[in-house]
Amino acid sequence: MWISAWNALLDLLAPPRCPGCDTTLDFGEHGFCGACAPLLERLPGPSAYAFGGPLADAIRRFKYARRTDLADDLGALFAEAARAHRGRVDVVVPVASHPRRVRARGFEPVVLLARAVADGLDVPLDRARLRRLRDTPPQASLPEAERDANVRGAFEASRDDTRRRVLLVDDVRTTGATTKAASAALYRSGAVEVRVLTLAGVQA
Repeated sequence: MWISAWNALLDLLAPPRCPGCDTTLDFGEHGFCGACAPLLERLPGPSAYAFGGPLADAIRRFKYARRTDLADDLGALFAEAARAHRGRVDVVVPVASHPRRVRARGFEPVVLLARAVADGLDVPLDRARLRRLRDTPPQASLPEAERDANVRGAFEASRDDTRRRVLLVDDVRTTGATTKAASAALYRSGAVEVRVLTLAGVQA
């Protein structure tokens, strides 16, 4: 009961805002507002939602404006989409950012989202399993033909002989080159299966 009271007090002191349009929500409301929620487009396959509209705005605000307060709402959205993997994976592994980028940003966005997914699936989060060896240019800034080469060999995974089934998660998927390279590193390290899920995907 005290947790509910504490959350209510927080809502009074710092009213929650819609992750998409950043407008203040009514007392007790959380997540995307009534105008933004219908604009979230679910996708089949490795991306939960289409990257566009309110979700794209929320992700940009979260990552580049350092709005870590949006992690709960985006994480909840991601965890709900990951429910289809419940009982089919043993561990959640986030796509690793290079340490230089983490230091510059001050936090690692995908880890915050991955924690919500792991909690929702009731499996461990292993943020140390995968490492990014090179600080590669952002995939979105490159022509599609160069994206595979940009991330080839960019990841290394620590050895795991327990042959666990991995859910590899990331925030945004463009061509899939990043998760392909990260998946290859996980397979080399002993993963018996690697499933991929991103919060949003850029549609071709």
